[in-house]
Amino acid sequence: MLKLFAHLAIFLLAAAAAAAEDVADFEPLPVGLDAREPSVFATRDGRLLMSWIEASGNSFLVKMAVREGGFWSEPRAVTTSSDLFVNWADFPSIAQFADGTLIAHWLQKSGGSSYAYDIRLALSRDDGETWSEPSVPHRDGQKAQHGFVSLVPLVDQMVAVWLDGRAYDGDLVEAGAMPGQMQLRSAMVSPDGSIGPDIAIDFTTCSCCQTAAAALGEEVLVTYRDRTENEIRDISLTKFSDGRWSAPILVHADNWEISGCPVNGPAIAAQDQRVVVAWFTGAGDVPAVKVAFSEDAGVSFGEAMRIDLGQPTGRVDTLMLDDGTTLVTWVEWQGKAEALLLCRVTTDGCHDTRTLALNAEGNSMNFPKMAATREGLFVAWTQPLPDGRDTIRMLRTVP
Repeated sequence: MLKLFAHLAIFLLAAAAAAAEDVADFEPLPVGLDAREPSVFATRDGRLLMSWIEASGNSFLVKMAVREGGFWSEPRAVTTSSDLFVNWADFPSIAQFADGTLIAHWLQKSGGSSYAYDIRLALSRDDGETWSEPSVPHRDGQKAQHGFVSLVPLVDQMVAVWLDGRAYDGDLVEAGAMPGQMQLRSAMVSPDGSIGPDIAIDFTTCSCCQTAAAALGEEVLVTYRDRTENEIRDISLTKFSDGRWSAPILVHADNWEISGCPVNGPAIAAQDQRVVVAWFTGAGDVPAVKVAFSEDAGVSFGEAMRIDLGQPTGRVDTLMLDDGTTLVTWVEWQGKAEALLLCRVTTDGCHDTRTLALNAEGNSMNFPKMAATREGLFVAWTQPLPDGRDTIRMLRTVP
């Protein structure tokens, strides 16, 4: 599916500056004002799924739509509630099982604490027209933080990975866990809605950075911001293979010592034996966006390459092309404006960095997301508006 995208990537880079200045060149989307936090997913059959959050009176809705044959479906509500946990960095997503079943996740408040919320999963077998009753992948029952979810298809199932605060307040500390520490956990979800055991992957992680996952054959790779007892918060990777999670390895030793969470998770893409991880670091008080490649399915990584232009805020995403190159997006300051940048990256470094969009409003673009189908390369983000509301913008190539 991605074979045509080597030249499309070049097209996007060449056209980005002009497109970013002309709203008419952006993809028309079935979203309203006060829409935010898009998540995109390319299906095996060449369609694009997008989920987002939209305000509605005193409530919020999780919505989704399908792009097929050049057109978007009408928006479809996944759920609506006044108790949704709505956060600029921890937001819903959508994915598809191999059999076509859709799965969506969102976050639901579970207690009086600001960060007491549960993960909810729902399935749809009719392209989002109707959704199942929601289920919860974590079995702890604690009124604690559960979020920063990654959903990735694996053969005929779905791997769900999340950050879990069950031991954060010392309420539930199982063997090997540490009180006061966030955990990385996972569960396997079947297309019939059944959920497997709630498994601990890492008992000590950073508390509020996004996780990222990619399938590689019959394996899943997960990358996340780790945490040591000395407050080093670098990027680690673990692999699910033969029914077990591997011990985490460092992607690169930045040695970023920081006493609080930077709210800036990594991104990952994989193809054949090649894996790429992109991330933000502030090690040595020097903000940087870095990329590292693995040629052995994530067993080891080469040297990290810095690709930013000097003033990054991070919020990376990445996509791997058939020719082995990679697209990386991130957010960076350009003067007083927030810029969404895209770069084509190979093992030789960053090539053809371009500005996709500029934002000089008071709010942020937050966390832009990428996906590719046979209809083009898509980059979506939250776009602040002059009246203080938000909407979603999407830039698309033309095959």
